[in-house]
Amino acid sequence: MSGEVQESGFRHGLSFIATLAFLTSFSGSRLFATLFPSVVVMQGGIHFHHFWYGIAMISTAGWMGIAWRNERLDRLYALVYGLGAGFIGDEIGLLLTFGNYQSELTYQFFIGAVSFIIIATLLIRYGSVVRRDVGRLSMRERMTLIGVFIAGFSAFFFSFGLLLLGVPLALVGIGIFALTYQQGRKNRESSTPPAVAKPSE
Repeated sequence: MSGEVQESGFRHGLSFIATLAFLTSFSGSRLFATLFPSVVVMQGGIHFHHFWYGIAMISTAGWMGIAWRNERLDRLYALVYGLGAGFIGDEIGLLLTFGNYQSELTYQFFIGAVSFIIIATLLIRYGSVVRRDVGRLSMRERMTLIGVFIAGFSAFFFSFGLLLLGVPLALVGIGIFALTYQQGRKNRESSTPPAVAKPSE
């Protein structure tokens, strides 16, 4: 059939459209609600939050995507789905706290969503390259990276004054790094051939 999508794999174009729509919808609704906090839609004493419109958009795009599939409509579904996801994402804090629109959970969700999109895109587009580059790391180098990460992450606890958590974590990370560094140094010394004395003339 001419209108049907033939490929069965990951469709990058649709993902891009949906992601762009999500980011635009989230940013636009957050900006508008911040600039005009008193503008609300009330009908019969009921406040129609925009996450309801988002749910309607996602539901419609999902159902239409199941019922009718062709290349042009798929792009439209991706756009509507992204718009709806942005409206819902903007009010995640409100939904989780039952009333606090300014909750920091909304920004945490946004950062998490963007991070997931970036990592997923890298793995889908460059999965074989990532597996090759990470897979060829030696155990010593992996442990070194883990040690540095643990020591660096301890700064999170120091920023809150939680020394009982930060100090042990920092010591563990530094210890792992020191042990792997020392082991690597020994390996290099043992693999270096001894210098051969030149015969005297």
